[in-house]
Amino acid sequence: MNHRHFLLHKPFGYLSQFRSEDAREARKKKFLGLLHDFPEGTMSIGRLDEHSEGLLLLTTDGRVSERVRRKDVEKEYYAQVDGLITDEAVRRLQQGVEISIPEGKYLTLPCAAFRLEQAPDLPPRTRKIRDDRHGPTSWVSITVTEGKNRQVRKMTAAAGFPTLRLVRVRIGSIVLGGLQPGEVQEVGELL
Repeated sequence: MNHRHFLLHKPFGYLSQFRSEDAREARKKKFLGLLHDFPEGTMSIGRLDEHSEGLLLLTTDGRVSERVRRKDVEKEYYAQVDGLITDEAVRRLQQGVEISIPEGKYLTLPCAAFRLEQAPDLPPRTRKIRDDRHGPTSWVSITVTEGKNRQVRKMTAAAGFPTLRLVRVRIGSIVLGGLQPGEVQEVGELL
């Protein structure tokens, strides 16, 4: 069987699933199936929550999904945070912070993190973050090798700087690049 693989720039406001069996949710939410006619059996590799954006890999091959989710595959995010992030907060992110997961408290693994001196060149989000009168924001790059539920959002909050916008820009060697929100690109193979 010939498997197919896709890169997708998941837009803000979409769920990382193709449809819902729940009639109410199906009426109120947006799903990946609205963006492209994906072949039967396509699955997303990892997830991005409804309010997160960026690179999502999709495949019809479950083995590829397992390879990408391993802990040696880096996932890089750009997070716009509330306030001007401090060097101390960045150090805390790098060393690991304690977050809550369903099983209890969890100390995140050390990761790469640094402040972005300028806002990244990203397409504007479909819904405005907030007005400038609510105070300054800043951007940080965070690269993790694990993927707990809403982990990066929980990490920045634990460091004292809640996330306002979150965009995944890289998985392993695959980058978001110029892919626009909602755009799908079929590729020969993943990682």
